[in-house]
Amino acid sequence: MKDGMSARGSCLCGAVKVAVAVNKQNVGACHCDMCRTWGGGPLLALESVSDVEIEGEENVTVYASSDWAERGFCRRCGTHLFYRLKAGDHYAIPVGLVDGGEAWNFDSQIFIDQKPEYYRFANETHNMTGQEVFDAYQGS
Repeated sequence: MKDGMSARGSCLCGAVKVAVAVNKQNVGACHCDMCRTWGGGPLLALESVSDVEIEGEENVTVYASSDWAERGFCRRCGTHLFYRLKAGDHYAIPVGLVDGGEAWNFDSQIFIDQKPEYYRFANETHNMTGQEVFDAYQGS
């Protein structure tokens, strides 16, 4: 693992174990249509992931959800394991997968323009539209 805080977790059935290093204890929400379809609500994920180790990779199925990203899940129990960009090494790890009671800081929301009106979070967060997200990643 690289420098940073490490967090560990596993899927529901235990076939896949994940260890991640995070640079900050921040959690972000993604409200895009795909994330909400994938999990039934917004994806709450660790975004400052610097290293990911997966044990039990033979039990991981990867779905190419767009031209630029893919989503991984346990092929045995269906637990969501990651969202990652195909180019580069950006991972978003669902916080519930590795939450051991850490003092996470919910500080950002993306695709805020796709968030439905029936829910809202009370936290003060940095909010970005889908276009702002695409612009930010194309500039890096």
